[in-house]
Amino acid sequence: MTLAAQSFGTASHPAILLLMGSTASMLGWPDELCLELAAQGFFVVRYDNRDTGLSSTYPPGPPTYAVEDMTGDLLAVMDAYGVGQAHLVGMSLGGLIAQIAALSSPSRVMTLTLIGSEPLGWDGEPLPHIVPAFLDHFSKLAGMDWSDGPRVRAFLLKVEQLCAGSGRPFDAVAAGARVDAVMTRSPNLASAFNHGMVQLRDDWTGRFREIKQPTLVVHGEEDSILPVENGHALFHGIPGARLLVLPGVGHELPPEVIGKIVVTGWLRSQRTADGQHAPLSTAHR
Repeated sequence: MTLAAQSFGTASHPAILLLMGSTASMLGWPDELCLELAAQGFFVVRYDNRDTGLSSTYPPGPPTYAVEDMTGDLLAVMDAYGVGQAHLVGMSLGGLIAQIAALSSPSRVMTLTLIGSEPLGWDGEPLPHIVPAFLDHFSKLAGMDWSDGPRVRAFLLKVEQLCAGSGRPFDAVAAGARVDAVMTRSPNLASAFNHGMVQLRDDWTGRFREIKQPTLVVHGEEDSILPVENGHALFHGIPGARLLVLPGVGHELPPEVIGKIVVTGWLRSQRTADGQHAPLSTAHR
């Protein structure tokens, strides 16, 4: 197993591990965000989940690994960089991995920032999940010719569009550049969609309620993959969690907002945290 990773900043500074979501490589964390976090005094590490980017990939199809194995990958990356403890910032599936790490290796997790994620072992009434438009689009995967570059690009660009919220006009040029970068750097792009079938191996029912690390839940109000009710469930279930709902934001990562939240609005505030179980508020611009 090979895991591709990249670091920013000084290794002796407090560490932030960036965990990207399903099908996404480390490029989901923009360079600008990583550099900003490093400039604020953090040692930042992003990495490709297995089956994405330059990490090891498996043949397309149901994966033989579980989410717990992907959590082991996170800890292996930390070990490789000599990071004993870290702030974990997880997007979507990355947030699920972060919750498992917080419960299975609590001494290694300082805080959690869960972006567009869902509760680990949800035990309440069913929560809404992916909207029909996404399911319709993903149904095209069965007939995808991965050697047809323009067709693959169009498919991925549509994913970007479906993830976007209404808070700003969809920037097809910028999204296209992101897609091009991913395609250039992903020799086995089809394997990334194995993540859509990855399962939990163990019974985690209700376990997210046992998380003790300081936790910030960030969720787009217009998330079409994991609707905002998932963020509310995390907030109400994790003791002392804070909640930040971003109006006009979908299942996406606005770097100028996330950088400010993670650095000035959250991690640094832990030095004077009052422990109040109250929502944060912000305007997404």
